[in-house]
Amino acid sequence: MSDPSTQANIKQVITEHIHLNWSVDFSKHILKGNVMLDLKTLVDNVDRVVLDTSYLDIQSISLDGHLMEFTLEKRYASLGSALTVHISLIPNTGTRFKLLIDYETTTESTAIQFLKPEQTVGGQHPYLFSQCQPIHSRSLLPCQDTPSVKITYSAFVTSPLPVVMSAIHTSTDEGNDKLQIYRFEQPIPIPTYLIAIAVGNLVKRDIGPRSAVWCEPQMIEAAAWEFEQKQEVESFIRTGEALLTPYKWGRYDLLVLPPSFPYGGMENPCLTFVTPTLLAGDRSATNVIAHEIAHSWTGNLVTNNSWEHFWLNEGWTVFVERKIIGRLNGEKARQFSALSGWKTLKESVDLVGEHSHKTLLNPDLSNGADPDDFFSRVPYEKGFNLLYHIEKVVGGPDIFEPFMKAYIEKFACQSISTDNWKQFLFDYMEKKHGTSMLEKVRSVNYDIWIHHPGMPPVDPEFDTTLADASLKLGHRWEEAIKNENFSSFSADDMKDFTAGQKVLFLETILDHKPFSHPSLHEMNKLYNITNNHNPEIRLRWQLLCLKADYEPIYSEVVRFVTEQGRMKYVRPLYRSLHLAKKGAQLAVDTYLQHKVFYHPIAAQLIEKDIGLAQKI
Repeated sequence: MSDPSTQANIKQVITEHIHLNWSVDFSKHILKGNVMLDLKTLVDNVDRVVLDTSYLDIQSISLDGHLMEFTLEKRYASLGSALTVHISLIPNTGTRFKLLIDYETTTESTAIQFLKPEQTVGGQHPYLFSQCQPIHSRSLLPCQDTPSVKITYSAFVTSPLPVVMSAIHTSTDEGNDKLQIYRFEQPIPIPTYLIAIAVGNLVKRDIGPRSAVWCEPQMIEAAAWEFEQKQEVESFIRTGEALLTPYKWGRYDLLVLPPSFPYGGMENPCLTFVTPTLLAGDRSATNVIAHEIAHSWTGNLVTNNSWEHFWLNEGWTVFVERKIIGRLNGEKARQFSALSGWKTLKESVDLVGEHSHKTLLNPDLSNGADPDDFFSRVPYEKGFNLLYHIEKVVGGPDIFEPFMKAYIEKFACQSISTDNWKQFLFDYMEKKHGTSMLEKVRSVNYDIWIHHPGMPPVDPEFDTTLADASLKLGHRWEEAIKNENFSSFSADDMKDFTAGQKVLFLETILDHKPFSHPSLHEMNKLYNITNNHNPEIRLRWQLLCLKADYEPIYSEVVRFVTEQGRMKYVRPLYRSLHLAKKGAQLAVDTYLQHKVFYHPIAAQLIEKDIGLAQKI
């Protein structure tokens, strides 16, 4: 058990359960209270417990009612401040004990964002939400902040507004001063990065037999319309169960967060957090929900044991997501999604360079490297393509899908490494299908796939049936700009395109050299792309225009990056605006004017993107 992204002494002592007792203080923008850690020694003669912390105010620590001495070290790189608790010598392995830590978060916490009423949709009440992945739970509570340690947890949260968490709500009791005490239990072991909380003026609407959507009242109709169609969420869960194992988490609810949420979705168990950009009004974002549901097995149930093996979470989840899409919408839909993913992978590799260590499936995060700096589509899409390739090598879904189920059954509630996954793959294929199958599996060059940078070593040759119309239209435009003759195009060119096909068309021409300004003007005149509200289409169109230094789009870019904070959109747009002619100062000024709007994780990375902070 080794994780370079924790300072905790996880080889000597391990956490088994966490109990949180918090009060929400909207006036000071903090959580205050205590945490009880149930610990167990893994070796003899333990005399200290080292925990991860970041920007926490530690007030006191006790064991069996006796105050303990502790030291809080200076911050080390991105890993925060190690908290060392000095305890009386525990001589025997397997000894259980409890530490009670009184503390408060601070306004520098990177895990939680407090919003003023005017930053919410309703504009009447404050709001807070957390985002702990990858290493930010240490700024929410002192803990062993590593995915290699899984814990159960419970929580009592005193608040003036409704509370939801990544756990089962068990009761709500009256507190003092018109406050409510919300109680939660999470009986399934999870890593600390999956502890999550949101507090605000929240209401819910059922969208299935074990699912509801939560959000501010002003968004509930739009959210319910987006997600309740044909009980699609329940269909995704049942398809996941048919592919893998029974759904273990009881509830699968969705929380639509305020616009500053930095991710498309976060797979917090029992309660997926999602961005309001999914409410596009065209029900085109279902793949995001399929992805987060797939995490219920790959990521939440079977977890990477360090962020160096992040592809085990995300590559596997993209693979399961596309299996779900394929079963519900047909194999051609799965292939179309995979082809689009291949394009985004190429963009990610091109951004950092094909020789960059950030394109490795198994990167080195030693010496205090920040896992956030390695966040890209690489673990998602390169990981997916490795699994897709193995499936083809072994003979297709009839062979590989039973392995998927066995993989979940083998490692459920555990944290594993790439070597654990690979050894089980070999053992399973030999046991179930003999030595000839083992030879097939071993023929894959895992060293190049996992330890070499750049694009995958194998062309996946995805089926292009659903992509052909998009690709053809894109190539027609590439030819037309050679002589600036656009007479062959009409507004009907894309009338039958799905949102995904429109995105692929724009991705196709994004690969081309910059378009001329007249061609962009004519394209927008025909297709009215600037006024399209789908965020995926807005992103590609604005990137295409920025690539050409097309200044009429600059105001639209500023509007888009300041009305939502999803990093998938704001980071590439800020980067491209900063590189565009007469765009650098506008990018910096826009960011500085709206910095308080962005989540701390997003803000740190945007500052690196536009030269306001040192890149690593």
